[in-house]
Amino acid sequence: MNRIRVLAVDDSALMRNMLTAVINRQPDMEMIGTAPDPLIARELIKKLNPDVLTLDIDMPRMDGLEFLARLMRLRPMPVVMISSMTTRGSQATLTALEHGAVDFLPKPDHRIAGDLDSWGIQVAEKIRAAANARLNSSHKSDTPKPTLRGIRVDQESIIAIGSSTGGTEALRRVLMPLPVDCPGIVIAQHMPSGFTRSFAQRLDSLCQIAVREGEDGEPVLPGTALIAPGDRHMEIVRHGKGYIVKLSETPAVNRHRPSVDVLFNAVAQQAGRHASAAILTGMGSDGARGLLQLKNAGARTLAQSEATCVVFGMPREAIALGAAQQVVDLDEISQHLLDSFTHKKQDNTDSRRSGEKPHVG
Repeated sequence: MNRIRVLAVDDSALMRNMLTAVINRQPDMEMIGTAPDPLIARELIKKLNPDVLTLDIDMPRMDGLEFLARLMRLRPMPVVMISSMTTRGSQATLTALEHGAVDFLPKPDHRIAGDLDSWGIQVAEKIRAAANARLNSSHKSDTPKPTLRGIRVDQESIIAIGSSTGGTEALRRVLMPLPVDCPGIVIAQHMPSGFTRSFAQRLDSLCQIAVREGEDGEPVLPGTALIAPGDRHMEIVRHGKGYIVKLSETPAVNRHRPSVDVLFNAVAQQAGRHASAAILTGMGSDGARGLLQLKNAGARTLAQSEATCVVFGMPREAIALGAAQQVVDLDEISQHLLDSFTHKKQDNTDSRRSGEKPHVG
């Protein structure tokens, strides 16, 4: 078995030692070198040719973001950012993902210190995913797609989206073309606390629709996307003809909180045929069973295509279950999500003309 060869770049000797210990405990990977700054890392990359790089942001001699931008331009390779959970750190990490980093993980702090084994498992999982990632599948497009034409929707119409590794850029490309009169959107993206608010703010600045971190009891409104806060599950419950958000800190599902399955199951139960859903790039299987529940409840269900996924884990599992009615390239998902509501309206109109009762999910 070929081991995943890892190079760690961090100015902290303690972090380099911690990462080395984590990596060398894994049977399928090895730490082949460490560097205290990007200039030394550059020489080691040429010499050692690693499979995956872990990269800090705040370092001497060259900022991690500047180094990443140069690296992805001159020698693209899988990179996992490991940075502090400061406000600047979360914003810088999101910029790193836009530059082409595959994934990220916060450095251990006082909250994580008591559970370093769990942190080490996450490091290993993200490195495995990065080693198998498709680097250019979700890279930032220089030419943004034009805003799509809107449709007439009511408060019962709702879009649900789930994503993980590679999802921050995938979500940007799905949300940016959506018009302000699109159905309300609820999103579960695997992301730790401290990052989702900055992520939502960044998307809000780029999109026609409003994007924000969801709050407990908040209504789901047309033209607005609500992202599950890091480390909290997000569901919806009926409220009149529409829905409100319900947040909880119940145990992780599929080892994730927020969990895509938790969100999808709630949307299936509360919205049924009034929903349209897409499962995007990510490792693991979270969301696959939830998407099947949505399909069985009468919702329109999509899975991102393998060719456009950074990691084809979650969509693959959903497709294998028969949960996805269509497999769609990333840049076509926005249009398909909107089209599903047009088709539903047409189906209901046709059934009324023929004297049949419309299907109720």
